[in-house]
Formats: sequence, structure tokens, C-alpha cells
Amino acid sequence: MKVLIGESPSKVYRITVMQNPHKLMMKRIKLISGIFLCATVLMGCKSKNEHTSTEKASKPNIIIYLTDDMGYGDLGCYGNPIIQTPAIDKFASEGVLLTDCHSAGTVCSPSRAGLLTGRHPYRSGIYYLQGYRGAHLRDSETTIAEMLKSGGYETAFMGKWHLSKLEKSEKIKEPHPGDQGFDYWFASTHNAYEGPKNFTKFIRNGDAVGEVDGWYCDVLTKEATDWLTNKRDKNKPFLLIVSTHEPHAPLSPPEEYSEKYNNSTVDSLEHAINYGGIARTEYDISQNKKEYYGTISQLDNAFANLMKTVDQENLKDNTMVIFTSDNGPEHPVNLEESKGEWEAPTRDFCFGTPGNFRGMKRYPYEGGHRVPGIVRFPGKISAGTTSDELVVATDFMITIATLAELETPKNNILDGTDALPAFLGKKTARNKPYLWVFPTHEDTYFRMPHMAMRYNDYTLLGWFPEKLENETLMDWMKSSVPVKFELYDLSNDPEQRNDLASIKPQLVDMIRPLMLKQWIEIRDEGPIWENMN
Repeated sequence: MKVLIGESPSKVYRITVMQNPHKLMMKRIKLISGIFLCATVLMGCKSKNEHTSTEKASKPNIIIYLTDDMGYGDLGCYGNPIIQTPAIDKFASEGVLLTDCHSAGTVCSPSRAGLLTGRHPYRSGIYYLQGYRGAHLRDSETTIAEMLKSGGYETAFMGKWHLSKLEKSEKIKEPHPGDQGFDYWFASTHNAYEGPKNFTKFIRNGDAVGEVDGWYCDVLTKEATDWLTNKRDKNKPFLLIVSTHEPHAPLSPPEEYSEKYNNSTVDSLEHAINYGGIARTEYDISQNKKEYYGTISQLDNAFANLMKTVDQENLKDNTMVIFTSDNGPEHPVNLEESKGEWEAPTRDFCFGTPGNFRGMKRYPYEGGHRVPGIVRFPGKISAGTTSDELVVATDFMITIATLAELETPKNNILDGTDALPAFLGKKTARNKPYLWVFPTHEDTYFRMPHMAMRYNDYTLLGWFPEKLENETLMDWMKSSVPVKFELYDLSNDPEQRNDLASIKPQLVDMIRPLMLKQWIEIRDEGPIWENMN
């Protein structure tokens, strides 16, 4: 639906109530003495034995595979001309490929909080990374796992958590995955900074594991496979979240993956890759690109092995698998970010791409949060399809509740919508827009817009007023509203080069109140951690 000048925003963001599919009513055939049973009287009529086993279809299993810092353009099925991802490409051919899929935030912890709770991360106080000013996902939040567990599901989490400190401490006792609804968990607090090979800081159900042989993503596949085959209650539907470290820096995949990208053909193709218009290093880091490309291929193989387990356990037909990323791709440290004062050599290996979109990780520009999104659910989602409907990770809570025939949590405001229509090739509707907000941190606030809001094909960018020298970053964020705006039409300007704000001032005036209203509500709900610690 195109925007018409003067059209009421309420007509654009209208509420659409999606009805759950009606359960098929099975017809019973009574045996009457002396009359032969006629099983073909009605189409679809089941025999008595079939009826016993199919009267109530089992609830679907859910797997969410969350990669770390994978860009929208990093996969073959999204047009990458270099990186080979045959398993994920095949997976995409079996389900729906989302071309307008977005993370809930532009950096790790906010994005993960939004995915798990269905709420904008700033509502939860996740303004930047876990641990910053004491930030963590509080017990008052309700996660997808808690919702499903209340409906009879078994739940498991594997990998990067980044929402609380998992290591035991007398001073820090923050909720861990077990407190947030996961029956089984094998996780790390944050990244594999000394890895990703032979990581030493995994914690299983509260107990430190010690060094684990192998690369992070492969270890997760092994742990998830063991849980699927040996540990879970096979009489229950399940939720499994696998959250990889890859392709977050540091990067050091096995040579069998990286060396295939060490050639002149790759060198020539790399020059055509777009890095979101974000400045890169002035010194030559091109020798590092094979490590990034190889990591994506390694991740592709790890995902393939997990899907093999799903097949071997005969789970494929009744399992919805979502493959996505937590935010846009990382970029090497540049002078603008560091003001020439610091370096992060591991980030010199970051060659992820947002495709044609502007921005990278952290940026509210499109490339900071538009991410791969692929969903497979055989028999429900048509194979080999594509959807250009807007889908945000905060939608997963409501979508999964619909599939599981459960009510969504009532204790907190949700910011998503039911994305199932998008998965099925239909239109979705939202009762409010979604905002992607910058990470509230000292090296980000001065170099990027502070929020973005989608309105059909348009995206509105907003900047806060300049922060005063004696004003704390938190006080500034908590008291500010956008005062400067840019407007872009993504349908013909994905690189966000042509600001239309001065050309379409009526449109800006019409949709700006939506941004301000939504921002003030979100901003004012979020806690101030300094007052709580």
C-alpha cells in the first residue's frame, strides 16, 4: 500500500486480527449391525484406526538458529558472488526467503532481548551490551521459552547468551537461561574472544564445563544433536535456540574453509562488494578476507549437520526452523569511531556485507538491522518462495504463539505482530511502527542517526539534539526526542543516498508524530540502571 499525502496514519497501521486455523472436525462413523462400513462416503473421511492417531495433531516444534553479525548480503541465496553456502541455499529452497527481515536491534544484546521477549529492547533497559551499567534481562520479562514451557513445551538454549552474566558470583546474581524458561542450556555469557576454537567458558545448566574441543559453531551442533537425540522428552514438542558466535570476530576457521577463498578470482570479486558506505581502514587488510568467507562456509556446514539431525529424528515435517542474524555485519575500526585513539585488530577480519543497503552493525541505517531471514516448515510454508513483507525478530513471539495455539504474555507490552502471513506469502499488518535505535554508548552516539522507523517503503531517520558537554549519555538519551529528520524511499534508494525530507515535507510532518509517540513510550518504560544498582 502506497502512502498518500494526507492519509491518516491510523489507516496505514491498522489492526488486523488473524484467526487461528480451525481444527478439522473428524467425522465419526457408527457401526450399524448388518450394514457394511462405507469408508468412501465423504472425501477425507478417516478410518477408525487413523482417527485415533490423528484426531489431535501434535504442536509444532520450533528451532531458531541465530548467527552473530551476519550481513544481509553474506549468503549465496541473498546474492553474494563469493561465499559458498550450499546448505543454507538448499534450506532456503525448501521454505520462504524473507527479503525484508530485520533484527530487533542494531547490536548484540538489544537484538537478543527483543527476539526473546517480543518487546523493543529499550523497554527492557537493554540500551547497549549486557553488563553495561549493570544491564541484564530481568526476571520481570517473559521470554518465548517461558511462554512455550507453560504450554507443555520442552526448551533448550545453546550458545551465546549475552543477556546476563552466567558465571557464578557472590556479588552478581542475574537470571540465567534456566531462570528465563529454558529447561536445558549450554551457553556462554558473550563472545568467544579467545576462540573460536577450543572455547573455555561454556556453562551447562549452571556448571562450568571447561575447555571444549572444536570450533564454537561445531560444538553447538554437537551439543544440540545430543539434546535432540538423547536428552529431550520425545513425547513433548520443543523449542531449541542455537546462537552461534560466528561470524563475530575473532575469526580463525579451519584452513579447509578459508583456503578455498585464497585466490585471484576472489580478490577481483571482493572489489565489487559493498560495505554499507561505512569507512574502512586506510591500510591493506585484504589478506584477511579469506578468514571471514571461510567462517561463513564453516557455519554453513555446521547448520547442515544440525538439519541432518532434524531429518534423522524424523522431525522435519513438524518443525518450523527460523534462520536469521542478530544484526548487520561488523566493520573494521575506523578513525570516526575511535577518534584515532584505539584499535581492535580482530575487527580487521570483518568482511561482511549488507548487500546494497547503507550502514553496518550499530547503525540505524537499513544495513545495521536488515538481516537474512529464512523459514522452513514443510507442508505449511511453500517451498522455494520469497516474501517482501516486513518481518522483525520481535514478531517471533506472537507468530510462535499462534502456531502453538497459546496466548501471548499479558504482563508486558509487545511490539511485534503475527508474521505467519508473511511466511505463507500473504500480507501482514501492524498496529504500530517499529523503531531501530542506536546503541547508547560513547563511541556511537556522535556518528550516526539515533533511530529509524519504517513507514511502508519509506524510512524516517531521527537525530537527537546535540549532547551537552556536562550531560551524561543516559540523561541525554532519557530526556531527548528527535529534532532533525531524513526521509528515504527504500523501493528505489536502498543505499539511502537521496534525502527526501525537503522534497516531501508533508509526508515527514505526517509520520513524524508516529515516531515521537512510539519513542517516548519506549524510552519512558525502560529502567535507569544507575538508580537500581
